[in-house]
Amino acid sequence: MDTQEHTTEQIAQGIATGDFSAHEVVTAAIARIETTNARVNAFTTPCFERAIGEARTVDQRRARGEALPPLAGVPYAVKNLFDIEGVVTLAGSKINQSNPPAPADAFLVQQMQAAGAVLLGGLNMDEYAYGFTTENTHYGPSHNPHDLTRIAGGSSGGSGAAVAARQVSLTLGSDTNGSIRVPASLCGVWGLKPTFGRLSRRGSYPFVHSIDHLGPFADSLPGLALAYDALQGVDANDPGCHAKRVEPVSTAFAQGLQGLRIGVLDGYFQENATILARQAVQDAAHALGVATNVAWPDAGLARAAAFIVTASEGGQLHLDHLRAQAQDMEPLSVDRFMAGALQPAAWYVQAQRFRRQYRDKVNALFQDWDVLLAPATPVSATPIGTEWLELNGQRLPSRAAMGLLTQPISFAGCPVLVAPMWPQGTGGMPLGVQVISAPWREEAAFRVAHILSRSGAAHLNKVRF
Repeated sequence: MDTQEHTTEQIAQGIATGDFSAHEVVTAAIARIETTNARVNAFTTPCFERAIGEARTVDQRRARGEALPPLAGVPYAVKNLFDIEGVVTLAGSKINQSNPPAPADAFLVQQMQAAGAVLLGGLNMDEYAYGFTTENTHYGPSHNPHDLTRIAGGSSGGSGAAVAARQVSLTLGSDTNGSIRVPASLCGVWGLKPTFGRLSRRGSYPFVHSIDHLGPFADSLPGLALAYDALQGVDANDPGCHAKRVEPVSTAFAQGLQGLRIGVLDGYFQENATILARQAVQDAAHALGVATNVAWPDAGLARAAAFIVTASEGGQLHLDHLRAQAQDMEPLSVDRFMAGALQPAAWYVQAQRFRRQYRDKVNALFQDWDVLLAPATPVSATPIGTEWLELNGQRLPSRAAMGLLTQPISFAGCPVLVAPMWPQGTGGMPLGVQVISAPWREEAAFRVAHILSRSGAAHLNKVRF
């Protein structure tokens, strides 16, 4: 059975109808990982024995004639900041190697297991999620499956690369300032950062408590919807989870675009994107039949405030590590953690005050619009080791600049679905488009993405190995 030829929903359907077994699917996924991971470096913590056991359980349930859950037998993996029972939660660090194994699965891993998905392991990431490129010094960089000399994005780079390389159908990642959206854009896969507080974060290693989001990557839009629906759940044990009910999106596709007011973000989102990134948005807008430009309020200020909050909370969280084990931390981010720990408290307070005003402005914008489009990254994937970007006359630090277009959106807490686009002129490299909707309106983003998928404008491309 060739997992590369079947998407998430096709695998789930095929197992449910008996076209193939969960064991066949999982052993094929394991073989694919073993064949490709030396080049991609997405997996850091394989859990193949567990996967075989979970697949066996799915097959036994089907043999007994039981109704199978929606993701029964579908292979997936998680960014290695999610707790996996009996496994040390690395969070991309060397320091965490000495921690005890996790006593239980993270809440979202439990949700995936309840939906029948089969866990194959933990995935590479930037240390403690502070980065946009997954150039991890301790575990090596994740490589972009469409060009192995290029970055996969970050900090959930292993999550994006594993789906693009067709190692697994689904992955889970985290997104504080763009860490789902950047890898989804650069690796050419579907990705979702839900509304802040929509999904429980219990059992995941934190980065910035006031901005952290968790969400899925997928090899198809229906697969992304199935994963998102499976992940939803009210968690009374996570005070940061504000969702009061489950709101499925798998049934939203039939509604089409009727009643949706869709615009294209200009200003900041045009000025900080290359011609090709802007072209990806125009291709999406053309497929949707929309052309109206919309101004997003205070995007540059929001990015600056997000940097301050990120550095302050991240530095405080790792203060003990900085005092005693700084030499063991990621060289590419340790200075930023130190700077954050030394920031004046007044800066942090001011940034959070601004954030409250900023959210009010963003929410007011969505009184007139339902969905807005913007580039996900300013450029396509850069070569590993790139230090600087030339962007519209500016010379910018490459690793930070990958979040130029994502940070203002997550600072407002809005849900964003990334659609994989392939504008001409990138040499076959993808560039994603952010499909942004109002807080708690994920279904609107899925409806727009469905038209992009159905038209062929957004899709996955096969990798070259």
